[in-house]
Amino acid sequence: FNYDSSVNKEKTREKLTEVLSKSYKAIIPGFYGSYPDGSIKTFSRGGSDITGAIISSVMGADIYENWTDVSGFLIADPRIVNNPKQIKKITYQELRELSYMGASVLHEEAVFPVRQAGIPINIRNTNDPENPGTLIIGDDQAGEDYANGNVITGIAGKKDYSFFYIHKEHMANEVGTVKKALEVFENRGISIDHIPSGIDSFTIVLPSESVEKVSHEIVEELKAKCKTDNVQVYRHISLITTVGIKMAYQPGISAKLFTALGNSDVNIRMIDQGSSEINIIVAVEDKDFEKAIRAIYDAFIK
Repeated sequence: FNYDSSVNKEKTREKLTEVLSKSYKAIIPGFYGSYPDGSIKTFSRGGSDITGAIISSVMGADIYENWTDVSGFLIADPRIVNNPKQIKKITYQELRELSYMGASVLHEEAVFPVRQAGIPINIRNTNDPENPGTLIIGDDQAGEDYANGNVITGIAGKKDYSFFYIHKEHMANEVGTVKKALEVFENRGISIDHIPSGIDSFTIVLPSESVEKVSHEIVEELKAKCKTDNVQVYRHISLITTVGIKMAYQPGISAKLFTALGNSDVNIRMIDQGSSEINIIVAVEDKDFEKAIRAIYDAFIK
């Protein structure tokens, strides 16, 4: 480790290469390393995942098998959807999208060393060794049989978000209004999740816990910075992401998702989709969170 607690990649690679070159088989303890002075430094929880990924990268392994207590990833949360199907293959990009919304089995930092080296990860279950688990592959390795014929790979979400809605007449003709609004949050060290926009309005979406005690102050700052009186806060919002690399360029995916939510009497408060088309994010009321996830799962998988 460096003294700032980051991994010293060059020194780690040098030391591991030296040791592993002398070994046909090696058993290496995980989750800790040392500072330059030799004192011990431990990773955060899940650090053994990172250790395995770094070693796999240095070795140039064909595959990194990560044995844990679950058989990989499921398409949806089993606490919400009854007996959801297992994800057999998922790309690194899809994994990142789902993990951000809470569908996490691996330590996030464990992905980067092997992804950069082009090494797939196989999540396996120690208690069910015959189960093939989930294989995490590069985006360019998703073949024709990818996702078992399903258009989507997974569904995940989180509750308790807040919207800061800012409206200003003729905003489209001004320069820097969004920048001024974002500075209000930046100055407080608050990270933003999404910024959907209209012609004369935009919405800043972020977890409620990050603004719980200062939302009234932020509203007044936004009014002053953006020179508008129309700033509103909406709470008790959930975000749900539907992810699938196969969704790109397929007509009717959004319509199918929105129809499923409409038929389940779920009102959509926000829609967000990037140009990559790898995911569709919708915002719903917290009270509709579980119902919305079940509706999407039933429409695409069941």
